[in-house]
Amino acid sequence: MLKTIRKILGVIFLVCITAMFLDFTGTLHCWLSWMADLQFLPAVLGLNLAAIAIVLAITLLFGRIYCSVICPAGTFQDAVSHIAAKRKKNRFVFLPENKILRFSVLGVFVILLLVGLNGLAILIAPYSAYGRMVQNLFQPIYIGVNNLLAKAAEHYDSYAFYEKEVWIKSMPVFIVAIVTLITFTVLAWRGGRTWCNNICPVGTVLGYLSKFSLYKIRIDASKCINCKLCEKNCKASCIDIENHTVDYTRCVSCMNCIGKCKKDAIQYALAPKSQPTSAKEDKPNASLRAMLTATATLAATSALHAQDKTTDGGLAVIEDKKIPEREIPVKPAGSLSVSSFSKKCTGCQLCVAACPNGVLRPSTKLSTFMQPEMGFEHGYCRPECTKCGEVCPAGAINPITREQKTSIRAGHAVWIKDNCLPQKDGVACGNCAKHCPSGAITMVPKPDDPKVQIPSIDIERCIGCGACEHLCPVRPFSAIYVEGNLVHGDM
Repeated sequence: MLKTIRKILGVIFLVCITAMFLDFTGTLHCWLSWMADLQFLPAVLGLNLAAIAIVLAITLLFGRIYCSVICPAGTFQDAVSHIAAKRKKNRFVFLPENKILRFSVLGVFVILLLVGLNGLAILIAPYSAYGRMVQNLFQPIYIGVNNLLAKAAEHYDSYAFYEKEVWIKSMPVFIVAIVTLITFTVLAWRGGRTWCNNICPVGTVLGYLSKFSLYKIRIDASKCINCKLCEKNCKASCIDIENHTVDYTRCVSCMNCIGKCKKDAIQYALAPKSQPTSAKEDKPNASLRAMLTATATLAATSALHAQDKTTDGGLAVIEDKKIPEREIPVKPAGSLSVSSFSKKCTGCQLCVAACPNGVLRPSTKLSTFMQPEMGFEHGYCRPECTKCGEVCPAGAINPITREQKTSIRAGHAVWIKDNCLPQKDGVACGNCAKHCPSGAITMVPKPDDPKVQIPSIDIERCIGCGACEHLCPVRPFSAIYVEGNLVHGDM
């Protein structure tokens, strides 16, 4: 019964969290946001004290239930391991804990955070890694199916579905997602919870906290006949049946062992007054508690893009726009500042998946690798859209109202004189001024030729939405582009 309950809850979390990353409208977040909020690292970065308290309380009561139920990366690996078990049963053996590897990975993880290389650190963050896989690999397939349904529905004058552009937002992050999927699959296929118990920093921290949990797997040596069925079915390889002990730092409370024991020698129960422990099991290092706080400094994930060629009436190829070199990246309204965003973002890609305008994409810079930033080749940040702040579980993007968004200066427009059509060719344009939602751009007479109108930018009114950059007809580089503001101000 315990195993069945754990499986049902794990599947619910996996399906619902996956659905949030697939849903490009961001509507599912209204009902399922609490599942994202419970993810440990985003909760710590966002100082979500309620979620942190819930996860720690669950761990201290029941062990690493978080890793086998709440974390989607853990449940995904369980699914792969379950399929592998169909081909080869009783395939696991007890393996001593590899402390050197666990603490080396955790140490490097913490160091990367401390020196500001958050983009590299979050490569091994479980929730972020799973989010990148779904957003980069599975969402394009989901959108493709949606587009087919939209075309079919259109023939019957139905608009229940609408088409969405499918494109690779960042080739480096796309490759990272493929490598992550392969790594998760291979390790889970061969060794069950190898990733979770040797590499994952959350697994290491919660694993050592679980040594204090009230409920644990208990082995009754008087009933055990040393058949080793429990050990051979322990995907964490943490049951040493020779000594009748369990390494609780690696046990994820999956309950597989209980279901396999024919002699009722294994129970999931409160700790007895005297419990045999392994000679190899030592007391948890106090420094791990400090590492828990350091782990909270996570940040992260990706940006860039790729686009398809289009044609002008089928006659000539329209050259794709290229991303300008921005000195300061443009971060979403609600992120307060570039620094604040970088410290809190886990690069999970949930905001990228939910952005309806194709504006957010992962960064490819080393210091902010995989952390979302704005680009305007496929659209611009509409003033009425607040989806990214609604879905962010880490507090990197704060929820804001539509009214607040129209007054937040996330960036400012910059005019490139030599690229502008009226300036260099003397022809009328004015696209940037016509479509500026904040009225920050006006057309004024050119000093040496009053008949020609050129754009003039009021930086204090500009909100950095990118409408001017997106709708500028000049290619490959727009005659006007947006630079980010280090600190987001109000008009």
